[in-house]
Amino acid sequence: MKLFTQARPFVRADRVCALIQQTVSDILQKNIKDPRLELVTITGVKVSRDLRLARIYFSTSGGKKSRKDAYKGFNSALGYIKRIVASQLSLRYMPDLKFYYDESVDYGAHIDRVLKSIKEDRGADHTLT
Repeated sequence: MKLFTQARPFVRADRVCALIQQTVSDILQKNIKDPRLELVTITGVKVSRDLRLARIYFSTSGGKKSRKDAYKGFNSALGYIKRIVASQLSLRYMPDLKFYYDESVDYGAHIDRVLKSIKEDRGADHTLT
């Protein structure tokens, strides 16, 4: 009988990712009044193995202008966000925060439009079943 099971590697990194995502989401909802960040959603966080870099992925509605505005908003609020995240994490080093636009949301919307157009084409053409 095995008393200890081998834990999956990087479980700590997963916990750090979840905590950073929750903290940044809370900051955006409750503390930051920047209109450039009003419609921003944090979609995920990935940290490096050494926990020195955190890639924070976000999505926003409104197209490329909204995306550029969100980057400017994050750059403006970076110091504040880092201070709050640092107070929530109990790590020796605060990860460097980098923000990236999550293109998977746009890609999913594109696939959805393609599937709808295929369905409409098939509906108009009675020869296909």
